[in-house]
Amino acid sequence: MQAALLSDAKDRDKACIHASCVSVAGRGMLAIGASGTGKSGLILQMMAYGAELVADDRVTLEMRGDQIFASAVPQIRGLIEARHIGLLMARTTGAVPLDYVVDLDQSEPKRLPEQVTVQVLRQTVPLLRGAGVPNLAAALMQLLRDGRVNPEWPTT
Repeated sequence: MQAALLSDAKDRDKACIHASCVSVAGRGMLAIGASGTGKSGLILQMMAYGAELVADDRVTLEMRGDQIFASAVPQIRGLIEARHIGLLMARTTGAVPLDYVVDLDQSEPKRLPEQVTVQVLRQTVPLLRGAGVPNLAAALMQLLRDGRVNPEWPTT
């Protein structure tokens, strides 16, 4: 199955895209970006912090009711690329609901950004711009474990 870009999967119920995905506390995070931007490297760092691999390089996205689920393509399930080392075997988890997308092609100009979204299949998902973010893997782990502060805090 040919892997598509996320933008090619709008308004569909299922797609295989060029991306990588991990799960933390049952919440899925999809890493997108051009080849060589560090998707697999980010996923490896998150795995070192305790994230579970869902898929590397190609991810199947599927609508189930009103939720998007991410899973591995069977042919490469349990494999992750470590650039300059090779393909590594890894334990994987099954399909997970998709909670966030991090785009490694885009940088975030604001220190405390407003939440933005991206369309994935027939839903919108919170989008994080990850290019050049220091400590990105650690920050994403914390986000997936415990969430984000309401942008209107401390007034709410």
